[in-house]
Amino acid sequence: MLASALPEWQALAAHRDSLAHLRLTDLFAADPRRFDHLSLRFDDFLLDFSKQRVTPETLALLIKLAEKRGLREFLADMTAGKAVNATENRAALHIALRAQGGYAVGDRDVTAEVQDTLARMRAFVARLRAGEMTGATGKPLAAVVNLGIGGSDLGPRMAVAALSPWASATVDVRFVANIDPAEFAVVTADLDPARTLFIVASKTFTTSETLANARAARGWLAAAGIGKEAAGAHFAAVSNNLAAARSLGIPSERCFPLPEWVGGRYSLWSAIGLPLACAIGMERFEEMLAGARDMDRHFLEAPFAQNLPVAMALIGLWNSDFLDAPTLAVLPYCHRLAWLPAYLQQLEMESNGKRVTLDGEPVDYPTSPVVWGMPGTVGQHAFHQLFYQGTRTVPCDFIVPLHASAGAGASLPENAAESQQALVANALAQSAALMRGRDRETARRHLLAAGRTADDAERLAPHLECPGNQPSSTLMFPELTPRSLGRLIALYEHKVAVQGCLWGVNSFDQFGVELGKQMAREILPQMPGGAAGFDSSTAGLLAYARNVFSRGRTP
Repeated sequence: MLASALPEWQALAAHRDSLAHLRLTDLFAADPRRFDHLSLRFDDFLLDFSKQRVTPETLALLIKLAEKRGLREFLADMTAGKAVNATENRAALHIALRAQGGYAVGDRDVTAEVQDTLARMRAFVARLRAGEMTGATGKPLAAVVNLGIGGSDLGPRMAVAALSPWASATVDVRFVANIDPAEFAVVTADLDPARTLFIVASKTFTTSETLANARAARGWLAAAGIGKEAAGAHFAAVSNNLAAARSLGIPSERCFPLPEWVGGRYSLWSAIGLPLACAIGMERFEEMLAGARDMDRHFLEAPFAQNLPVAMALIGLWNSDFLDAPTLAVLPYCHRLAWLPAYLQQLEMESNGKRVTLDGEPVDYPTSPVVWGMPGTVGQHAFHQLFYQGTRTVPCDFIVPLHASAGAGASLPENAAESQQALVANALAQSAALMRGRDRETARRHLLAAGRTADDAERLAPHLECPGNQPSSTLMFPELTPRSLGRLIALYEHKVAVQGCLWGVNSFDQFGVELGKQMAREILPQMPGGAAGFDSSTAGLLAYARNVFSRGRTP
């Protein structure tokens, strides 16, 4: 049954209508303890959602919907290793990757294989970071280039940037995802082929972009005199298809398994995190796993009313389906989290960007929001104008680590503490100002105080007016560390799974992505000539591209 057909959904719609005349400022005025009533804590994580357009009654009604949709049963099935990814008949047991034991897929305990992979990663990373892993010429490997895309790229790429203060000074970790040859050229431009290791990360080992970049890597090594037979010393692989990896000449001892019961965008905790482990070391990597395990425990044990991932999921559903807010702006007030919005784009939109339920029934409500954003305060001078005076409701997630730390090889400036306080003040000011707004009369008085004439103040006041009432949540924690990053990522993973359950969609497949890949496979053979079976637009674009290619580069 569609969620929208349930009495609990209808009750939420009626509740929404009853709140339509109230503004956030009204809700704060009516409840001096609103922050206390609409914020949650888990250890040193604080989630404040009092600036969302909700009341305690809203949360109670949303929890009733979650219970009706069988959220408790869904969580039990997921943690039991049942095939909650029903379309592919697979489990979605990424929590087992950071657990210390006790998880099974079907009747098979997966603890041993998880621990075996971690042990192999420890040995690999220790040798690399100690300078004991050599390439074909006998030189120690000192640069690692991860060749992956999607879930095999965004997670480790984001985490390497986020945890740069813990990065090794002797191992340089980089990423290539795009099939555009320019990315490979730029990333490898200053590297020594004799000292470079490539990690080919692909769950199926059929991903066209990744395999194209692996071929580019072989060509780059060959150009430096490292032939096909010797090139294996410069490769490692992470895949569920280890036979295919070995067929490319990658040594068996450098082929790491990715379990089929883990989706790519949930796989950072597996050997997909190998480049991250190379950068920060296994001890720190396992601290990140421990942080995720902390959040798993909270998620699975805390009552829904005190559960951070559940609260975030319910509020997101409320904004998307009842307040008609089609996007979610993720605004980390931390430079090292610059890749977090991109990572969450895949996590949320690839997971829940679905139009039919698990039963194949078309949904009649929005599912995943469009996720976007960039670090503050940079965004304040770019798109925050739309938040203040645009015509759209844009829910925001402000993510605010309180202490600053510099990246590897960098030191904070002398005024770092002062600047960090200013950064946090900006985050707090943005959420407060977006909620409060500025009415026309206040704008007029502001102009008069600035020396404008009465006529000018009257004319310009509408341009200074800000409606306010924009909803936001703020997630605050002391510092961005491996452990807190693990908690943060797991928090969003669980939020996404909860929303998928409530919408009745499968958060663990991504069949839509395959359509474009299939079309590319049809177009590529016709690049030299022909355009059979294509629409006039595709045929015309193909003809233009073919004509330009035939003329070669313009001098």
